[in-house]
Amino acid sequence: MSRQLNMDTLRQNFWKEEYLREMKLRCEWHHKYGALVKAKQKAKAAARLPLRLPTLLPTAPVSTPPTSKAAPSKAPSPGPETPLQSEMYPVPPDTKALLYEGISHDFQGRYQYLNTRKLDLPETRYLFPITTNFTYGWQLGPPTKQELVSCKMCRIESFFRKNGAFALLDPRDLAI
Repeated sequence: MSRQLNMDTLRQNFWKEEYLREMKLRCEWHHKYGALVKAKQKAKAAARLPLRLPTLLPTAPVSTPPTSKAAPSKAPSPGPETPLQSEMYPVPPDTKALLYEGISHDFQGRYQYLNTRKLDLPETRYLFPITTNFTYGWQLGPPTKQELVSCKMCRIESFFRKNGAFALLDPRDLAI
């Protein structure tokens, strides 16, 4: 038995026309909507990129050196020369020396340096608050421990609700 081909000249021409009509339709669509689709794709790609915030440098008053009347004034340079400033104060030499003493595996070296460095207040380490979270505790001062004067049972009774889990909140329970 031989295989029968259902492809005569009429059917072949039909498929050729159908293919060309589809390609023409795709080209027209691309001409009409292609730029819009590409713009949407670029906007989506830009939305996926991480947000880059500008680094804020502290505003320091610029002091100009006194000029003598006899010295000729020189023309200002075309580009302002600002020295690259760090966000942190320089590390004290005694703390920096901890880096080179021993190894971290023995709780010395870098381990001891980082533990010593984290004990310093952020105001002594950084020139200005780098993130918005820094502003909450910036220049707050050392923490003060408050002594509790009440007995343990008074604290327990005032801390827990006496009238069930779904009771309305007492105004004294809310933090202000």
